[in-house]
Amino acid sequence: NQVLEMFDHAYSNYMEHAFPADELMPLTCRGRVRGQEPSRGDVDDALGKFSLTLIDTLDTLVVLNKSKEFEEAVKKVIKDVNLDNDIVVSVFETNIRVLGGLLGGHSVAIMLKEKGEYMQWYNGELLHMAKELGYKLLPAFNTTSGLPYPRVNLKFGVRHPEARTGTETDTCTACAGTLILEFAALSRFTGTSIFEEYARKALDFIWEKRQRSSNLVGVTINIHTGDWVRKDSGVGAGIDSYYEYLLKAYVLLGDDSFLERFNTHYDAIMRYISQPPLLLDVHIHKPMLNARTWMDSLLAFFPGLQVLKGDIRPAIETHEMLYQVIKKHNFLPEAFTTDFRVHWAQHPLRPEFAESTYFLYKATGDPYYLEVGKTLIENLNKYARVPCGFAAMKDVRTGSHEDRMDSFFLAEMFKYLYLLFADKEDMVFDIEDYIFTTEAHLLPLWLSTTNQTVSKKNTTTEYTELDDSNFDWTCPNTQILFPNDPMFAQSIREPLKNVVDKSCPRGISRAEESLGSGPKPPLRARDFMASNPEHLEILKKMGVSLIHLKDGRVQLVQHAVQAASSLDAEDGLRFMQEMIELSSQQQKEQQLPPRAVQIVSHPFFGRVVLTAGPAQFGMDLSKHKAGTRGFVATIKPYNGCSEITNPEAVKEKIALMQRGQCMFAEKARNIQKAGAIGGIVIDDNEGSSSDTAPLFQMAGDGKNTDDITIPMLFLFNKEGNIILDAIREYEAVEVLLSDKAKDRDLEMENMDQKLSENDSHKQNSEEATSASQDVGAVSEEPEEGENSDITEPDSLTPADADSDSVSISNQDSYVPGTDEASAPEPACTQGDHQPQEQKTEMESNSKVNWDNKVQPMESILADWNEDIEAFEMMEKDEL
Repeated sequence: NQVLEMFDHAYSNYMEHAFPADELMPLTCRGRVRGQEPSRGDVDDALGKFSLTLIDTLDTLVVLNKSKEFEEAVKKVIKDVNLDNDIVVSVFETNIRVLGGLLGGHSVAIMLKEKGEYMQWYNGELLHMAKELGYKLLPAFNTTSGLPYPRVNLKFGVRHPEARTGTETDTCTACAGTLILEFAALSRFTGTSIFEEYARKALDFIWEKRQRSSNLVGVTINIHTGDWVRKDSGVGAGIDSYYEYLLKAYVLLGDDSFLERFNTHYDAIMRYISQPPLLLDVHIHKPMLNARTWMDSLLAFFPGLQVLKGDIRPAIETHEMLYQVIKKHNFLPEAFTTDFRVHWAQHPLRPEFAESTYFLYKATGDPYYLEVGKTLIENLNKYARVPCGFAAMKDVRTGSHEDRMDSFFLAEMFKYLYLLFADKEDMVFDIEDYIFTTEAHLLPLWLSTTNQTVSKKNTTTEYTELDDSNFDWTCPNTQILFPNDPMFAQSIREPLKNVVDKSCPRGISRAEESLGSGPKPPLRARDFMASNPEHLEILKKMGVSLIHLKDGRVQLVQHAVQAASSLDAEDGLRFMQEMIELSSQQQKEQQLPPRAVQIVSHPFFGRVVLTAGPAQFGMDLSKHKAGTRGFVATIKPYNGCSEITNPEAVKEKIALMQRGQCMFAEKARNIQKAGAIGGIVIDDNEGSSSDTAPLFQMAGDGKNTDDITIPMLFLFNKEGNIILDAIREYEAVEVLLSDKAKDRDLEMENMDQKLSENDSHKQNSEEATSASQDVGAVSEEPEEGENSDITEPDSLTPADADSDSVSISNQDSYVPGTDEASAPEPACTQGDHQPQEQKTEMESNSKVNWDNKVQPMESILADWNEDIEAFEMMEKDEL
């Protein structure tokens, strides 16, 4: 009764204040007439001056047992609606709302006529209007691919001099793939096969253009070439109803090819996009890589589709996650992030969540979903109800309204809410005899055996052989799905009941998942890698350009006009905001001090001290004053991302490996398993150096890293090459990993001096000493405060490889990428130069150490002068 009262409030206000306009403007209590109100862009393409809301509401009146009102509404449509308007409309919206509304109205009209009480005068007038509209949409299909143009002029068609359309090149997958139910029903009702043929051709073309390795489709496709324009793939806006119509076309038309296609796509969706309870967009060519960090509200239909397929568990999980978001914000925001923050704050009273709630209740019989329905009703009345109807939410956070009540609110929302609570005796017909279109219009299932003008033999092949035990569950049976277990659904929901407020799970990068690493959102600021070509391609798409600075850092600048689309521009803006927030946050975080890698073997004896970045896992060198000492060995594979194939060479040694391709913690585990006593990760970015870029600390992988007990340090490329060059020249190279440089190994150095005198190797020794001073002069013992941060996979936080600091510029503005205070440096803090007092202390200590050897001060100074001269010469030679 409450649903009926709410419907009456909305419908009566439309009829009183708006009809024959397309939609009601509930805040100003008037109708929205296209051309008389400020343009809202593509949203207005649904309006065609054909009393949209009334047509869209026809079969809802019958579902709500308002047959008398339905009869009056049909008469108004026949009498007042004109379909021959000189106006450009969306083919997709006109099909699902107007053509679907006319066909749904015709379906229930002939049902009521058969019952003998209402509509006795009806003679197919709505079907005649539907056929007229169908012919007006056909010119849009005049393309070589068979994909329709996105818009058509109701009076002049497409490419006519007065049509004002026909120049478009792209359409969305859902726009071209959500026609088969209405067009096939029109053909079956009228016996005119052309409509079904055109819709099938469009579906066939999309199927043929799917990405063959992933079996996914993109969001936007070129209607002439079939090339994918937007190559991200999900189950939300732009693709949603394409998947829905494949499965429902099988149900309505009985054509197995549609089921085979759906199953192929569904397997890919569950393999790549489904990350329970989340559904995250991926790239069709690289489905392991997430394309977004947020979800849009249109994906709320998907649990309902999963119910129709019979895959109940993930449907319950996703639905519960969405419900938790609604309980937090009162409505489902148009888009929200993987950690459930509002991304787009609007809510135009969309019905998809109510749709899934109804289907889950039908499948489970669980009264929990009745409580969910009550929450929806209460929120609509409390927050969206206004004197002249129900107003869309402009911002779910503030509760502000928008002067808008879309036709789908009456077509779908009240239909699903009424059916959720209705008993069988409340219905004037059996709802199970019909299938819902994406706009919730009713088409009778008996159409499957009527006017079969198209062969059911599938003309497309190459279906993937899938191991899916759910495929024989196309028509869910509660006795099969929930045998004697009324608590089944609750047991699935229970772990998710606090998912929004407490757990805040992050999306899992599929690339990471395949490597067995921990959770990490796709291309969040914290994950950005400037050397990753996939990330650079995503940045370009978002209108973000990357500029390499002379000091080794990179600068990010966003030009929104250069983004591939407005959605990509939004993504870019969010990415830049995250980068700035991350910079501010990480500069406040406590950092670990840098560590030291000291080469202690012949002929270096501790003179070469390399400044190294610490790790947030493994042995804490500050608590082990002796450090870890051992000979170094290069591992195979060099990236350390899989099992070490030369463990005999690594055992009891310090492993050298290259940065990249997996998480730091994974490298550590692999070398520890091979018997290494420590590890050094060398930057793969050619030329990077600690004297031109801040250091950083290696982060864990989001999992418990207590199992890693060996020390791990990070060296930039220049410092790492010093060790690699030493290995090539001397083979056996011993290093000390510690929290700070130790006194030089006097015993070994004295031994070396004796060997030098006996073997006349003074020249080689001087060269080695000179080389040591080259590094020593650049890499003096660092202050404990000099530090920075990194997270992996080779991802800096958030910069990468050649960018250890990122300066950010947004909306065409410029932020200097130098050491100016205004330049944010996420993930890293520029180290200060050594204070003079520290240098003095080091020099003093050095004198004491040299004095321990029986050498005159003049000799010491002479050696130092030689070293300085040698260093200056090598610096000039860029050694």
